[in-house]
Amino acid sequence: QVQLVESGGGLVQPGGSLRLSCAASGFTYNRYAISWFRQAPGKEREGVSCIGSIDGTTSYADSVKGRFTIVRDNAKNTVYLQMSSLKPEDTAVYYCAAVRALIRGCVLSSRNDYWGQGTQVTVSS
Repeated sequence: QVQLVESGGGLVQPGGSLRLSCAASGFTYNRYAISWFRQAPGKEREGVSCIGSIDGTTSYADSVKGRFTIVRDNAKNTVYLQMSSLKPEDTAVYYCAAVRALIRGCVLSSRNDYWGQGTQVTVSS
């Protein structure tokens, strides 16, 4: 069974840090680019970051660049989103997604083969 399971969300104060995990199973994980998306209440889904499979290059939304880091641990079939200097506007449900890598790098596209169920991140004082 193909699964992407997010974890690590929670409540954090502004300026704090969280590390989200996306654990993959049931597919050839290391052949897929992995992306993180988020959706806040009343807002459209937003691409946050992605990491390629072929070359491991990364991409970030301008809103999180310099604060978030995406990494992958292929031995654990897991991708992490390291989040620091969190702001209230980072509050959202965060989803990971996987798409078969056909090019180098990655693209924050809604067209993904697999999606996780999401994990809630709340940044509030």
